[in-house]
Amino acid sequence: MNPSDGVVSAAPASLRAFAEKIAIDAGLLALEGRRKLGVGQAVVHDTKSSHTDPVTEFDEAAEELLVAAIRQARPNDTIIGEEGADYVGTSGLEWHLDPIDGTANFVYDLPAWCTSVAVVDRDGPIAGAVSAPVAGELFSAELGGGSTLNGAPIHCSAAHDISAALIGTGFSYLAHQRVAQAKRVNRLLPQVRDIRRFGSAALDLCMVACGRLDAYYEEHLNSWDLAAGVLIASESGAKTSNFSGGSATPEATIASAPGVHADLVALINSPGS
Repeated sequence: MNPSDGVVSAAPASLRAFAEKIAIDAGLLALEGRRKLGVGQAVVHDTKSSHTDPVTEFDEAAEELLVAAIRQARPNDTIIGEEGADYVGTSGLEWHLDPIDGTANFVYDLPAWCTSVAVVDRDGPIAGAVSAPVAGELFSAELGGGSTLNGAPIHCSAAHDISAALIGTGFSYLAHQRVAQAKRVNRLLPQVRDIRRFGSAALDLCMVACGRLDAYYEEHLNSWDLAAGVLIASESGAKTSNFSGGSATPEATIASAPGVHADLVALINSPGS
């Protein structure tokens, strides 16, 4: 990035640094707005995919900040945002933005939410950042450049026994999908150490990247939920895939310590799950 003219080059390291900056800025904007409401104060919100899937004015304001920054620094890039940003560019690079991943947590003033920013080419994510402003943590990665937490290198866990693995997951806001997901949890829970549900796919993937979770799986996501997190997990040494062992997709994503990946895939696909 050239500070004098605001132009960001297409080099992965430059894109990563820019993603870090704007993810921090957008996350802090949302956090400051939330804090002004005070502890225990409800956030006025609308809903999206179902009556339990919230969106707030802070999601929209944070996305506006991200879009404005990208449009200035990379005017020829495509932008795809959770809150409706849809700019078609010509550069071959796409930005996938989730201004507040974990909006329900944000509404309830729970700390597990973040801002996720990723830039993707035709082969997949090449740089990304996930800012968790309540915790003061910034995860980031570039393709081939490793993953960091607040600038320090991170690595996934060395877990190799699925029965002792701590697994993260998430659930859809659509009732019929939750029924199937609940059945899968019922099948998995006796086979692993325990299951955690934090409520933010991007953070869950980063938890795998730094070894706070041994594995994570979820389905029915969107590109902006996982583009940055999958890269950060992969660059930390984690194995990522879909539920069949192919490439991770919004339809189905797994990220895990390599030593438990095959067993987790098998459990997810076991009869009745």
